[in-house]
Amino acid sequence: MSDKINLAHHIRERLPEDVIAFIRRAGEVAGRRQQRLYLVGGVVRDLLLERHNLDLDLVVEGDAVKLAQELAADLPGKLTIHPRFRTARLAWSRYSADFATARAETYARPGALPEVKPGAIVDDLARRDFTINTMAVELNPNRFGELIDPRGGRSDLDNKLVRVLHVNSFVDDATRIWRAVRYEQRLDFRLEPKTLALVEQGLVWLDVISGDRLRHELESVLKEELPEKCLSRAAGLGVLGKLNPSLRCDDWLAETFVQARERYLPDALPPPELYIALLGYRLTVDEAEKLISSLRFPKAAARALRETIALKENIGELSVPGLPPGRVYELVHGYGPTALTANSLAAGSATAADHIELYLNVLRHVHPALSGDDLLKLGVPQGPRIKEILQALREARLDGRVTSKKEEEELVRNWGKK
Repeated sequence: MSDKINLAHHIRERLPEDVIAFIRRAGEVAGRRQQRLYLVGGVVRDLLLERHNLDLDLVVEGDAVKLAQELAADLPGKLTIHPRFRTARLAWSRYSADFATARAETYARPGALPEVKPGAIVDDLARRDFTINTMAVELNPNRFGELIDPRGGRSDLDNKLVRVLHVNSFVDDATRIWRAVRYEQRLDFRLEPKTLALVEQGLVWLDVISGDRLRHELESVLKEELPEKCLSRAAGLGVLGKLNPSLRCDDWLAETFVQARERYLPDALPPPELYIALLGYRLTVDEAEKLISSLRFPKAAARALRETIALKENIGELSVPGLPPGRVYELVHGYGPTALTANSLAAGSATAADHIELYLNVLRHVHPALSGDDLLKLGVPQGPRIKEILQALREARLDGRVTSKKEEEELVRNWGKK
């Protein structure tokens, strides 16, 4: 541990005043309870890197739940407790903080969830993934801001290295391979050579990880600012192919991701379902179904990918210039907005993209003036014929053959004479 480096200045410079007041108060309460409290993990790393991070992870050598309960009594917030894991989350104003009891962990077998027991801060830091995430800052008043760095994380930050903690790290939990790629690409670091070798050796252990956990790692990648960087690196390392051998990240996918962001920025980022639809755009139906099944996609993502691939079959006709609006509507109606947007971005045809955008912006909002009740009054018998006529009226509206309710009524009467 280091007793020379103090990050109080970094805290004052990088964290909002009300957050600083909260962690100081937390340190005071912990001290009064004869406990030591630490700010840990990513927020400490990003303090040193001068990056924005308000993910407040607090570890206490003592009872985290009781500490959180005492702090919650002074805040108009919401406290959520998980007694089984000795953790709590306190949310107030625009912020939240996670409290955990310092613990040590062991793995019964590769890929299994860890078995935990109470421990000291050095035990808690030792169970983490990479040296750059194994630093802590003490929050007790007499040592506020002191850096705890038992694994040389600060040195690796200075040298821009992602270094795993021990040789069995990826054996214990192969999802750390995905996290190694994320940190490397997010921070513009590089995998330390021995860590890179361990990644290559550890690919086999991805096969024992559950689909749910692998999907979570993919979703985390897709929440990155530039997910295509992570996917490209993962592809190069053979990590992406472990999700599905047919997945690839090349210049085409990177450019399509950029276009997706341009569509949503500056107000938002593309939803993960759109990124998934684009990532799987070139898969066959069978390959997509295997990916959906193996990663246990939720309904929204599964539907988006299935519809994207199904709509792709209509791109050839949608690429024909001068297609009547009614036919455009028929080709794309019924598909969700994610599949439509994905095909607009990925089709490789400006004409097809224009037709899809026409549907999204105009055609889907066009409806006949007549209703089912109106058709009954015009003598159309109850039954499936009502729906058929309404669809035909919509198409007539779309193609400009009728422009008013009166013209629709005349068209229906003419159909009745045939």
